[in-house]
Amino acid sequence: MADVPSRDGVLSGRKIAILAESDFYEPEIAYYRRRFAEEGAQVDFVTRMWGNESITFTGHEHRAPLTVTRSLEDLDDRRLREYGALIVPSGMVADRLRYTEDLERLAPATDLLRRAFARSGVLKGIICHGMWLASSIPYVVRGRKVVCHNNLLGDVRNMGANYVDQDVVVDGDLVTGRTGDHCHLFARTIIDELVLRGV
Repeated sequence: MADVPSRDGVLSGRKIAILAESDFYEPEIAYYRRRFAEEGAQVDFVTRMWGNESITFTGHEHRAPLTVTRSLEDLDDRRLREYGALIVPSGMVADRLRYTEDLERLAPATDLLRRAFARSGVLKGIICHGMWLASSIPYVVRGRKVVCHNNLLGDVRNMGANYVDQDVVVDGDLVTGRTGDHCHLFARTIIDELVLRGV
């Protein structure tokens, strides 16, 4: 997948971080690359680099490659504030990124999500199975309105979130989507929210 250059648009000068790992849902990731660039946003895919300069992941459907060169572990609080939104996509991305070797510490991606939730200036977007990444930090969604894949309904209720049966749900600085097939509605909402918030 070649990067799509951004152009002037409603998100010109803004940055969006999207978590990446293997078994991503290819139509969703391809859509984000193009749709956010259409509005002028810079889209950065970030992952746990494991000491590598780049990692090439493969998609779930056609094994399409996605090469990532940005480390999520490099996103300290200062760099995190540069992003208008952090997106946890669908597929197996969240499940792979919630792995931690040290059971006494949060996985780096989960810790990044925790820090993003501590900053209202960063819009959080979680779609489909992406809610898995928040399972170790349930307090970030407790009492909040969310939607997720039907398979995660029990998970979000156990996390104390309030499930809403809609394709996309907005609760303050949190946008959630039902499935990867709703990525067009999810992305539209992310764009609208970023414009509304002036982030």
